[in-house]
Amino acid sequence: MKVTVDDERCRGHGVCCVACPEVFVLTDDGYTVVETPEVPVEFEEAVRSAAASCPERAITTS
Repeated sequence: MKVTVDDERCRGHGVCCVACPEVFVLTDDGYTVVETPEVPVEFEEAVRSAAASCPERAITTS
């Protein structure tokens, strides 16, 4: 699975970082970046949960 965060949509709520801190981190500016674009199998469920929980729908998985 691959994951991306749309920089234009992200508003820095941090829900994804709580759901899966192994993949998502907040920058010093308070916005999310993907640390691991190729998601390890053991984190796929957490990434799906993060995407579903994102208030701005900024996370895309494929």
